[in-house]
Amino acid sequence: MYTDGGARRHVRRALLRWYSVHGRGLPWRRTRDPYRVLVSEVMLQQTQASRVVPAFAAFLRAFPTLRELARAPLGDVLRAWSGLGYNRRARDLHRIARAHPAGLPIDVASLG
Repeated sequence: MYTDGGARRHVRRALLRWYSVHGRGLPWRRTRDPYRVLVSEVMLQQTQASRVVPAFAAFLRAFPTLRELARAPLGDVLRAWSGLGYNRRARDLHRIARAHPAGLPIDVASLG
C-alpha cells in the first residue's frame, strides 16, 4: 500500500505522534522480557486489555519466571488464570514453560 518511502515515513510519524498523546501505558509495553511479553500476548488473546492488566500483575506475582511457571502444578496455573476464560491458553502457556524452563527459544530452529 505504501510503497513510497515518503508516505511510509509520514504515516509512521503520524502514528507515533498520536501514540505519544493517546497511547495507554500498559505494563507489557514497558518490558522487553520475553517471558512477560509471552504471558501478555497469551492473555490478550480474546480478552480485553482492561481485564488483563490486573490478571497480568497477579499472574506474574504467582509465577515471576518461566522456571517458576514450569515448576508449578497445572491446577495452580489454572487458578491464577481464573477470570480470563479460555483455560486452554493457560494450559498451553504451562506446556511452553515445561518445554523450555531455562528460557524461550530465540530462533525458529530452536522451536522444534
